Amino acid sequence: MWRGLLLKGTACVLQAAAQRFLHQRHFSSPSLSLLTQRLLHRPATAPLRLQGTGYFLAHRWDRGYKKDTKSTEFPVSLVTITDIKQYLRSKDLSFHDGYSCLHIPSIFVEASARKDSFSLFIDKTTGQFLCKDTLVEGSWEDLQDCLEVMQKEEQDFLSPHVLLGYLESVEEQEERERELREVQSIWSSSVPLSDLPEDEAELIKAMFQITKISNATLKKFSVRLFKPTKSLVFPWFGGPDSSLKGIKLLLAQRTDSDRVTYNEATVPKSSSYYNLFGLPLVSRVDSEVVVTGQELDALAVSQATGLPSVALPRGVSCLPPILLPYLEQFKRVTLWLGGDIRSWEASKIFSRKLGLRRCSLVRPGEFRPCPVEALARGQNLGHIIKASIPAAHKSIVSFKQLRDDVYGELVNTDQVAGVKWTRFPELNRILKGHRKGELTVFTGPTGSGKTTFISELALDLCMQGVNTLWGSFEINNVRLAKIMLTQFAMQRLEENLEQYDFWADKFEELPLYFMTFHGQQNIKFAVQDHIIGIFRKFATNSSCHVTLIIHPRKEEDDRELQTASIFGSAKASQEADNVLILQEKKLVTSPGRRSLQVTKNRFDGDVGIFPLDFIKASLTFSTPIKGKHKLRKVANKPENEEEVERKAVGAAPVKKEEVKKEKAEKATKATKTPRTVKSPATGHETTQK
Repeated sequence: MWRGLLLKGTACVLQAAAQRFLHQRHFSSPSLSLLTQRLLHRPATAPLRLQGTGYFLAHRWDRGYKKDTKSTEFPVSLVTITDIKQYLRSKDLSFHDGYSCLHIPSIFVEASARKDSFSLFIDKTTGQFLCKDTLVEGSWEDLQDCLEVMQKEEQDFLSPHVLLGYLESVEEQEERERELREVQSIWSSSVPLSDLPEDEAELIKAMFQITKISNATLKKFSVRLFKPTKSLVFPWFGGPDSSLKGIKLLLAQRTDSDRVTYNEATVPKSSSYYNLFGLPLVSRVDSEVVVTGQELDALAVSQATGLPSVALPRGVSCLPPILLPYLEQFKRVTLWLGGDIRSWEASKIFSRKLGLRRCSLVRPGEFRPCPVEALARGQNLGHIIKASIPAAHKSIVSFKQLRDDVYGELVNTDQVAGVKWTRFPELNRILKGHRKGELTVFTGPTGSGKTTFISELALDLCMQGVNTLWGSFEINNVRLAKIMLTQFAMQRLEENLEQYDFWADKFEELPLYFMTFHGQQNIKFAVQDHIIGIFRKFATNSSCHVTLIIHPRKEEDDRELQTASIFGSAKASQEADNVLILQEKKLVTSPGRRSLQVTKNRFDGDVGIFPLDFIKASLTFSTPIKGKHKLRKVANKPENEEEVERKAVGAAPVKKEEVKKEKAEKATKATKTPRTVKSPATGHETTQK
């Protein structure tokens, strides 16, 4: 009988062990609520069953296998990943966004035993779910109903026995039971190849072209021989107790051209056979796996490379969605499904289901056959796997891959804007913050205080925990550290040496580092462009903010600097995300002659300018902290009393022409007024005009 089934490629149906129909059953409150809930939402033509409670079939610990997703008997509603996430958030359920599934804490496990385990997986495409702890599975509607019942009954978990499913006929129940008995019968009648006589074992291996597969590997994967049909038996172990759930039989035949062809049959039938062969041998800590199309290929990969390897239950024909949760733990998935063009096309399709970023594909070719054939040829399977090509192009992404990142920026606007400066609130208003992965170009006239300002800007961020690396080609590190220490202490420590150790100890705790380069370097424009390009690439790839201080071109003293004033070509301003210019009015000696102008802001486009007052005592451009005495720069020429009085009462300032005219009138009047002069020789007084 089995030989005929194998040759025809047919299979039988197997589902989990069933309990007999009970005409009367007392339900718990959650079960009854769930039943009522489903009756309200289920179409009138859709039959129901209550699993695990005696009301029809399938104890949920053995996992009832529903109809194929393509079958009209298992309606699949249209659901999007956005719908799923919004619903989970509405129920205050935390989730992890995986490669092909969302992970949530299992609602079928008691809260005390759940801990931080996210063992319930929801398919992002279909909404189907699977709890790996209890093997409860169902549709998106099933999960919604369970959550609604939990909320209504004020429970923190549900028994895995209360999930609703679909009705099976008596004939289907009998078929399941018959197939289960048949699986047990075949498995018990099979023998390990290591128990066969050596000559018989070698004959079997030669028949299946697996002479290079050792008996130890066959035993490791529990492969047996079913003697009545000379078929290899691959078991399907699953469930919390790793019980036998099904089998696949493989029969080898030689054609007239002396080629070997394989015929296989599964119990249960292929639409209900979800065996990811080799999965029980995979550890929870494994992060890499090789997925093959046939069980023999999985044996070859495991033996030759030692890597975890699994085989898909239906080869290259499909990747059942119910298996996706079992592949979520792997950060790298290598698809080696065979050595022909059909397997290559299937690899590209499956990689999109599994997540392009973590998948690599073995391209078939003359020197890259299927794994078992490569092993027979004596090829290095490890080298072939390492030479696999990434499924995703490294320079191309889709919006699907960017979607969550875009949403994250919209939700977390403050965090995306970057670290805020505490000493420069006006700079926060324009730039919004200091962000990773950006390039800032800073320029200003010679002697305007570029290094002093940028050191305080960096110190502000460093005091907030931002790792800072300084590299100056003009100022040695000792002098630069002295400037920053003065800015940190907000006072001149040479006048308060007794406080040096106190401030130095605090300053030493900052994540601040200095490069040892010093001295000017003469470079050509082309080399400068190349260096700027390197800095741009470094900032992007390393998620590091790079600030370059570049001297400006020589400009007239009465002209303000512009972006085009940056020394060199336009490369610097083009590559920069931000351009900052320290403006200085050289012909003005009063306070406020310096200002900071933002001429480019790629983050949100805001530009602007604000004044800076330099405080010489602390070498800062910012307002001292609260409680410190605010030092003001004294003007070179004192103002006259009248002008001070005018400012005090808020009167308009007197124009320069009026002041000059008033002074001239006073001088003229003074010359016309008679003066009395005493002679030092005679002591007589005389009047002069």
